[in-house]
Formats: sequence, structure tokens, C-alpha cells
Amino acid sequence: MVSRRRFLQALTSGLFIGALISKRTSLPKAQERISKVSLVKTQDRRYGVRTAVSLLKLNNPFKDKEIVLKPNFNSAHPFPGSTHNDTLRALIELLKEHGAKKITVADRSGMGDTYQVMEAKGIFDLAQELGFEAVPINELPPSEWEHFALEGSHWSRGLEMPKLFTHAQSIVQTCCLKTHRYGGHFTLSLKNSVGMVARYSVRDNYDYMMELHSSPYQREMIAEINVLYKPDLIVLDGLEAFVTGGPDRGQLEKPGVMLAATDRVALDAVGVAILRLYKTTPEVARGKIFEHPQIKRAVELGLGARGPQEIELIPAPDEESQAFAARVREVLDWG
Repeated sequence: MVSRRRFLQALTSGLFIGALISKRTSLPKAQERISKVSLVKTQDRRYGVRTAVSLLKLNNPFKDKEIVLKPNFNSAHPFPGSTHNDTLRALIELLKEHGAKKITVADRSGMGDTYQVMEAKGIFDLAQELGFEAVPINELPPSEWEHFALEGSHWSRGLEMPKLFTHAQSIVQTCCLKTHRYGGHFTLSLKNSVGMVARYSVRDNYDYMMELHSSPYQREMIAEINVLYKPDLIVLDGLEAFVTGGPDRGQLEKPGVMLAATDRVALDAVGVAILRLYKTTPEVARGKIFEHPQIKRAVELGLGARGPQEIELIPAPDEESQAFAARVREVLDWG
């Protein structure tokens, strides 16, 4: 097993990333593994976050750790256009209760200036209240970024990610449930990782996001970003969702659900299954879930569950959560 630090060092030097993410990569022939995704039907974000995380029965990967928390601050639009502050609060309070040494909330907005987005959402005031640091990563100096070649990927020049993420002791992510009208098709945990990398190169101002959004391989490129880190926890707030449009606005539905997982692929597959319970976009509704380019590429990269048979959906014990999970399971197994 290659350690995370040695893995990232190898990425930097371009030693084995080509083999890892070659378009000819075959599926691992490893023993079948099971990825847990918890599901809580609720309208109470604090209860939802706490219950969803507790259902995973994690061995407390947060105690005495300096945690970097990646929200969805793509814009300052109201939830689900961006992370709901109540979800962020609940998650930070829970991490502190689990012994987190320090929490840094970090992101890069795609629609607007990140500092202004955070300010409009009241994140700096919340940081002062709860005792965490809020960092717009696009304001970090060049010395705080690392370049990764990503040879064999669809990224022509690789990517740049802050040391804040690549050297993090623990990464936690919280995302929303929504479709994406600009080519991603859906934006869940894999797509949320786009806000962890540079828009403009700190070396020569190259526009990575222009490359991403103009590429016919946009969805595969989204998945490829995710080789650069591994989260210890992801919480998806699906109390409301955009089932068309997105990421900032769209057709609103109210699934009333909170999900948690450690596997981005499994979480996104469940998220797509939930979107399919509504009148969503053709791109999200058609075909097999694990054939969607974002998820298919992530599977090729060994980032998570390889099919619905490797996902254990764990609902809260109440009847409403159990019934909703049964509906999601049916869609997931079909697709």
C-alpha cells in the first residue's frame, strides 16, 4: 500500500500517474469492497448531520487532527446554490466534539470573487463565532501551491492545488444535491472538488477552468481532480435539491434527506439515484448510473465503489428514512 504522502510525491514527479489514470486502465481485480452511505430523512440539519455521521460508525479520524473542510461556496446563492450555513455549523460543531485540533474552511468560488462570496454568506462572522479559519484559496501566495502533472489524464498541463489540501491531516467535504447546466450534468462530491484547484496558474496565469469547461472530456476531468486527495468524511445536504438547472438556480424539489459517506463514488451514485426520483434532466436520467462519465472515470481511477453491489445504504431506523432508502435502493440497483 502506497502512503498518501508518497503517492502525492509521485504525482508531483509524474512517476506513476500515467499508469494510474491511463484511459486504458482496467478495473481493479480486488476483492469486492463495501462502501457505506448513510441516509437520514429529516428537515433538521443538526439532527441530520449528527445522525448520518453516527450511522457510519467511523473510528474517529478527527481526534487531534487539523482538519480542512471543503464546502460548496461556488457562489453566494441561497441553498442549494451553496452550502447552508446551518449544515456548516452542525458539521463544525460535531468535528470539534470529536476532538478536532483546528478547522479551516477553504474553497474557491466559480461564480464571483471567493472572499466576497464568503462575506456575503456571513462565513467570516461564523468563523469568529465558532472558532475556525476561513480561507479563500485563490488569495494564497504562489509558494502555497503545488503542481501535479497528471500524466495520462485529460488535463493538458496537469493541475495546481494548495498545500493546505495536499498536506492536510484530514479533509472533510460537504456538498449539495443538484444538477449542473454547464456540462457537469450533476454536481455532488466529485464535482465539488473543482473548487479545490486553481483557476489560474500561479506560474503563468494559465486558465485551467477555461480548459475544463471547453473540453468534451469535462466530466472525466472532474473525476481526475479527485486523485489528488482522499476525504475522511463527506456530508451531502439534500434537504432541498435542484433537479434541473444548477449550480446556482434551478427547479427546486425537497427530498428532505441528509447523506454521509467516506466514498465519493458511492455517495454520488446514491445522489444521482435520488435525483432520478424526480423529473430531472435527460443527462442525469438516462443510462446506467455507473456509466455516467464522472462516475465511470472515477471507478477507473480506483476512487470508490465499482457498482451498486458495492454500496451499503444505511438508513436511519425511523420508518420515513427506511421507506425513502428502499426507493433509492431500487433506482440504484437498476442503474
